[in-house]
Amino acid sequence: MDIGQAITSDLFLEDLFKLIVMVTAKVTGVEICSLWLVDENENPPVIRLRATQAIDREYVKDRVLRLHEGVVGYVVSTQRPLVIEDVLANERFKEKEMAAKLGLVSMVGVPLQGREDKVMGVLNCFTAKPHVFSATDINMLAAVASQAAVAIHNTELIIKTRVIEQELKSRKIIERAKEILMHRRQMSGEDAYRWIQKRSMDARKSMLDIAEAIVLSDEL
Repeated sequence: MDIGQAITSDLFLEDLFKLIVMVTAKVTGVEICSLWLVDENENPPVIRLRATQAIDREYVKDRVLRLHEGVVGYVVSTQRPLVIEDVLANERFKEKEMAAKLGLVSMVGVPLQGREDKVMGVLNCFTAKPHVFSATDINMLAAVASQAAVAIHNTELIIKTRVIEQELKSRKIIERAKEILMHRRQMSGEDAYRWIQKRSMDARKSMLDIAEAIVLSDEL
């Protein structure tokens, strides 16, 4: 319910990521929950650790895996949950030093299924004692991961929409300022744009700020 409500809220992505891992850890009672997301802006794509509720921030910083690397890469590539009873004894698990330091034993990783059955990330849960994750456990985590995927997708769309709206608004104001300069100073459109650009650099303000000042002065 908490994650579902976040879909229509004004949460930024980083806040949403933290909410997902905190809620998941709370309802499952696991020691650590971490969220990894596929970054397709990289070529080739990679998987980045985006949030965890119980690991030092230095560990989270710049944690990147290749698509087929480690347990996270396995879950992404196979699109199936992965259960490990003892992470220290499993060859696929690469973070043995971290696990030993934090006393982690068992884990389960479930895919975040995005649109068109495309995996957008992985939700990992670790326990501090040996634990056999049942089918019920996995199904519940899969439901949480599915809801998280929807929340992340919708939040990304909201952010993109707002960026586009702001960009269109800025362009409209700059175009209006250009028209005013063209009329006042008998400039061409290109010269008017360069004039705004130069004033922006000289005043160390954005072109939007300069354009808004021009429009305001014209209205007054």
